[in-house]
Amino acid sequence: MRGLLLALISAFGLLAVPGAALRLGFALFLLMVVGAVVDYWAGFSGGSAQLALAFTAVRVVAICVTQEQTGGQPNQWAVNALTTVAITMQWDWSPKVSLPAVAGLLMVDVAVVGVREGVPLGLRLLVECVMARLAFVLLRQSSRRVDTLWARQAALARAEAVAVARHRQKREFLALLHDTASATFLLVTAHGRDTDPGQVAEYARHDLTVLTGAADGQASQDSPVELTAALRSVVGRSPLSIRVRWQAEMVVPASAALALVRAVREALTNVDRHAGVPNATLSVDLEGNRMVVTVDDAGVGFRPEQVPHSRRGIRGSIIERMTAAGGSALVTSRPAAGTSVRLVWPDG
Repeated sequence: MRGLLLALISAFGLLAVPGAALRLGFALFLLMVVGAVVDYWAGFSGGSAQLALAFTAVRVVAICVTQEQTGGQPNQWAVNALTTVAITMQWDWSPKVSLPAVAGLLMVDVAVVGVREGVPLGLRLLVECVMARLAFVLLRQSSRRVDTLWARQAALARAEAVAVARHRQKREFLALLHDTASATFLLVTAHGRDTDPGQVAEYARHDLTVLTGAADGQASQDSPVELTAALRSVVGRSPLSIRVRWQAEMVVPASAALALVRAVREALTNVDRHAGVPNATLSVDLEGNRMVVTVDDAGVGFRPEQVPHSRRGIRGSIIERMTAAGGSALVTSRPAAGTSVRLVWPDG
């Protein structure tokens, strides 16, 4: 800013220079332009601040000592250059540097124009320096407060994101636990001696595989995944006879594919353990920009509204899981009328 203002002031000052001193005026203007380059170099390119300070002093001194030749005393070119430097120094250097520098430049100007003209200019410079320094301090303090508020807001946002991620991870773990070990324990508790030990052992091996993360091959990033290929692996592991229908290969983000695969696996597990039928239907359709996955069976059915809140099979492993992934789930069933599980991603 200092370099540009001094160059602009010098351009107007050059217009008032007498014809006999035009060479001197152009030399001073060239000095201002070179000084502007030095200011830019020091401010934006990591140049020497000491060199910029020395060049600033040289420019003002050159204009002050040549006032008689460039327009008489006092010269507005010199006055404007001196006040511009005095103000901008308060933003660029500490008072230990700026105040002695401004005082020295004022003394040079007073030595040229005399005390009578120099005293009013000195008072003007004092007021301008104080106001400029005060404005700089207030601006810096307000900027620090803004930075502090932004830092606090960012910390709160990070803490909230971590809490949400932990909550989702905990909810997913509880859903997985229900899908696997809890469901197997419930099967053994409900059927007791009628349960085939070999079937229970197979369930237990499957539960261990899922809990150790080997079943799904969960992606570490939300990269595109072929949903139909992932669902084929679920169908292949199910003991049911599943009739599959889908339109074509469909690609979704890994997080959505994981939620859909696990929700379908839980739905098929419920058919196997509770529906009383050996078969089910799995369909995948595309409705507009939404993926719709449906699991149907013609089993004994039940009343979803009468399922106890403590039972997390439908609520935690299907509905909440799909909601967390940005989708939705709807389970419809009636006694002796079968069950339909409709999964939609994205929701809406």
